[in-house]
Amino acid sequence: MKVIIAALVLIALAQGSLAQDAGDLEIITQKFEEIKNKMTEELSKLINTQELGSQAQAFLEEQKNQFEPMLTRVQEQFQAAAASMQEQIQPMTTNLQTQMQPMVQKFQEQLEAILKQLTVQAKALAN
Repeated sequence: MKVIIAALVLIALAQGSLAQDAGDLEIITQKFEEIKNKMTEELSKLINTQELGSQAQAFLEEQKNQFEPMLTRVQEQFQAAAASMQEQIQPMTTNLQTQMQPMVQKFQEQLEAILKQLTVQAKALAN
């Protein structure tokens, strides 16, 4: 029962944080799979230790059938959120790169000038 409550809390947290990136989607999917497997394992133990075989099996199937669509919806929401974020971030990234390129070029030219000056001074000291 603790596992079911933990799963519900995890689902609530997952739905409340749609601003996560696509990498978090895989982690959450793995966690859901772990929870599903743990629930299956716990309910299987319950079936083996008590005389509730058919009722427990029906309950297990019902919970699995209810859990999987919820997982699918959460995955879809995260994918949509990740796509939306990517659409918003891509122009900003491009803009930042465009703005930074001249500064990087100027910095590189300054470093080359310093290196050239140090090379000239090193030659002068060597002679």
